[in-house]
Amino acid sequence: MKRIVVTGATSMIGGALIEECMKHDTEVYAVVRASSGKQSRLPSCPKLHLVDCDLENLHCLPEKIPEKCDTFYHIAWGNTGESRNKSTELQSRNIFYTLQAVRAAEALGCGRFIGAGSQAEYGPMDVDKISPDSPVNPTTPYGASKLAAGQLARMLCRELGMECIWPRIFSVYGIYEKETTMIASGLRRMLAGESTEFTPAMQRWDYLYSKDAGRAYYLIGEKGRNGAVYCVGSGQARPLKEYIEEMARLTNAKEPGIGAKPYPPGAVMNLCADTESLTEDTGFVPEYTFEQGIRETIAWLKAQETGQSGKALTQKER
Repeated sequence: MKRIVVTGATSMIGGALIEECMKHDTEVYAVVRASSGKQSRLPSCPKLHLVDCDLENLHCLPEKIPEKCDTFYHIAWGNTGESRNKSTELQSRNIFYTLQAVRAAEALGCGRFIGAGSQAEYGPMDVDKISPDSPVNPTTPYGASKLAAGQLARMLCRELGMECIWPRIFSVYGIYEKETTMIASGLRRMLAGESTEFTPAMQRWDYLYSKDAGRAYYLIGEKGRNGAVYCVGSGQARPLKEYIEEMARLTNAKEPGIGAKPYPPGAVMNLCADTESLTEDTGFVPEYTFEQGIRETIAWLKAQETGQSGKALTQKER
């Protein structure tokens, strides 16, 4: 990849992808919303160009980007967070946005389109590992919209003569993670000395650090196979209880409150990505352990509190 476009550039994965691209001297057109105020998340670099455009106007991107590009990453997604499944109609708009992104990619001369799918496309499953070929049966508007967007993007790319890859993201944590997730909210409360409450946390879970996810996305752009679906995760699962206990140890929290509340209705009890095809095609293997990722996230959270830049720990400091 020499010159790429990234929507959702200030998201956790978008930012991590751009950071990886800067290491490889890849020129990036980062699509952001000026009104979001999140542009400061991105590095200042001659190879990085900010493009002000929201999801409703992706068709305008060819007018805003003056050069032909080779790869288009569509990571932006509207109506996310805790309320993402409260409106089927709002979620369904993302299907249209995805197809608009495909059209923009084709107009910009891109030969490859890469989306951002989700493990929610599979629905609840009780298997050791979920693979790209596992049956899809989404049970939420979010999961159904992700599935439809991926399928239709692949069809439209085929019509336009473009390659299409659809990674499905499992559980990613780290810098700029949404504050409502278990890890982000738990770490903040633990660092503040506040009490936390969790379920019995016996679910088997697969967590991947954001920098590893960004590197996986970069490698998919470089070496991914046309038409492929990839499960983006660590490929290893542990009981959720062990992750929480490690968070408590690293924040010096005395009592994490495991078992203080019941499992929610329909709780997923087994979630692990089968990353075999991702590794075979791209060579991706996670570099961070959970402890290393949490240590970097804690350092970033503390830096945010003191108004510093939030620079992560170096390899030596880890």
